[in-house]
Amino acid sequence: MDSGDGSSERPSTDTSQIRTWRSIVTLIVFVFANIVVLFPFHISVYLPRSLSHAIVDALAALRVVAPRRRHDRGDNAPASRWVHLALPMNFVTAPLIADLFLLAIQAIGRSEVHDGTVGANNISPLDIMAFFLSLAYIAISIDASGLIRYLAFKVLQWGGKVGHRLFFYLYVFFFALTAFIGNDPVILSGTAFLAYMTRVSSNIVHPRAWIYTQFSVANIGSAILVSSNPTNLVLAGAFDIKFINYTANIIVPVVATAVVLFPFLLYIVFADESLIPVSIKMHELPEEVRNKKPVNPNIPNARANLAEQESKHTDDETGQFLSLEEIMNPFLDKSGAAFGGVIMAATLITLLAVNASSPKSGEHPVFWITLPAAVVMICWDLAFGWYHRAETRTIARQASEKLQLTLVENNSEREKDQEHDDSDQVEPDSIAVSEPGMKQTPSQDAPSQGPSAKNMEPVVEQGKTNYPSSPTTLVSLIEHAWGWARVTFPTSATVLTHLPLALVPFALCMFVLVQALVSKGWVQVFAYGWDHWVTKTGTVGAVGGMGFLSVVLCNFAGTNIGTSILLSRVIQAWQAIHDDPTVPQISNRTFWATVYSMALGVNFGAFSAAFSASLAGLLWRDILARKHIRVSRLDFARVNLPIIAIAMTVGCVVLIGQVYIIRDNSPYLKRSADGI
Repeated sequence: MDSGDGSSERPSTDTSQIRTWRSIVTLIVFVFANIVVLFPFHISVYLPRSLSHAIVDALAALRVVAPRRRHDRGDNAPASRWVHLALPMNFVTAPLIADLFLLAIQAIGRSEVHDGTVGANNISPLDIMAFFLSLAYIAISIDASGLIRYLAFKVLQWGGKVGHRLFFYLYVFFFALTAFIGNDPVILSGTAFLAYMTRVSSNIVHPRAWIYTQFSVANIGSAILVSSNPTNLVLAGAFDIKFINYTANIIVPVVATAVVLFPFLLYIVFADESLIPVSIKMHELPEEVRNKKPVNPNIPNARANLAEQESKHTDDETGQFLSLEEIMNPFLDKSGAAFGGVIMAATLITLLAVNASSPKSGEHPVFWITLPAAVVMICWDLAFGWYHRAETRTIARQASEKLQLTLVENNSEREKDQEHDDSDQVEPDSIAVSEPGMKQTPSQDAPSQGPSAKNMEPVVEQGKTNYPSSPTTLVSLIEHAWGWARVTFPTSATVLTHLPLALVPFALCMFVLVQALVSKGWVQVFAYGWDHWVTKTGTVGAVGGMGFLSVVLCNFAGTNIGTSILLSRVIQAWQAIHDDPTVPQISNRTFWATVYSMALGVNFGAFSAAFSASLAGLLWRDILARKHIRVSRLDFARVNLPIIAIAMTVGCVVLIGQVYIIRDNSPYLKRSADGI
């Protein structure tokens, strides 16, 4: 990739700055930011109520937000003098605050910010983000078409009720699909599918084997193509590796890992009849429901109160029926799936062809290919949504009305229950007097004060949203526009909500933090330490050491993305140490063994000890929580540790054999980049 103004600069090997106080503070801030990513929390901030009201009133005067209500003004009752705010400290805010703090104490300056965003030493963060987000749009659009869940349903049919065969089919399916479109879309749809599938089976006691296997195999498969994971793109750019050469060097260890890992999972790690039964007993979906036209889940409220019903009927027959309908009668937008598949295939083929034909890997920024492809996909989604707008608006309106009617009925039932309870406490001929501020019970002589179909939530009718009477503000206009977009362009709106936009500020801030370690000499210190290790242990030690280090750092250095950024800089500094004519050069075998063992570690490290080892892990946990499957941090580490141990051992052993077969001990030349 084009690395910007600083791409041709030689990495520094100077370590003298680490003794300065700013250098020490920089390292402490870097460690603290990564600990916060691992253990997010909230900081309590208290503002004077008068200041809070002044801010809200000013925004209301500018018609940004609605005016404060009467009871918010403190007219009816005395209120606290302070307003409590909870400032989140997580993977987005912590690196940003760390960068701002380092700027404030002048530990970093314009150079670090430029090199950490625009790029330096063959790593161009902005290019990487543009590439990843544009390709992610295409992949998530394919997922929004229902293709992944539909294909999983077909795999379920092929596997039948034979437990071990179905487990194998799903294993191969998720591995192959991840290699093609990346791990995020597979986790997005595949995790929900498995949650439903295991719920409707009467003899799968716990979904552990299925969900952990899917998560691990998705991250194993993401190592094959550069485009499947942003960590691969960082690595390929840092070491000037052509995409086809990257795949050629990594595919054998990855496939070997997948092949060997399967029997370990089936017969050792999850060798329990309650987890993977020999014969799976599935509930049957009635014929009339099976033949019913599935509803597009991207349309707002299309499934009415599905989430509420799932929560209410988690373990009973109604809940099983809802889950069964989700997996046995899946929605599929055939035209959208076909078009998206063609666009994705054409994009990847073009990407590989252009990258392979270029004299060097960074001659043309890769987003020059993926961004136009994403624009074509966006145009398709918008055009398709506009063409079918009448149908989607009708479905949204009917679903909204049905949902509101259900809420009204539930509210009426609660009021009747309350009235019944009150009648048990009051004499039949007595008169009930309501206290000030209490809600009056509806009667035949007075209009109901309860919620109605018109005053509860927005009702969508022919693309228009009717809101309760309130002043028009910037916020209400945005809400109205978003509501209109959701019913008019449901696919595009769904993709936008699932697009990993939080990755952008996180990754850019992590690039700047790592660049701060470079400028303050810490990366060079790490590089000298790595050089001593490799000198003592050789190629085998380089593979084992880097594999172990990359997996561990995924859990403690800002997810696998932060780890790939940091270790890429360390290896570049290690390489610069040996550019000195007085120092023996790194062998071709040892250098590429180090690079590709890091590639294995930053991909496989996602399923290790912490959810925050990858953004995919955080997504996986949240999806399971919405499906009422709680996975604790301890369980995540306990189940994954034997899996990662097996996967990394197999991958590293195969990689060692591969580098000894295809590479020699001739000196590594920086511009021999490569490959094979």
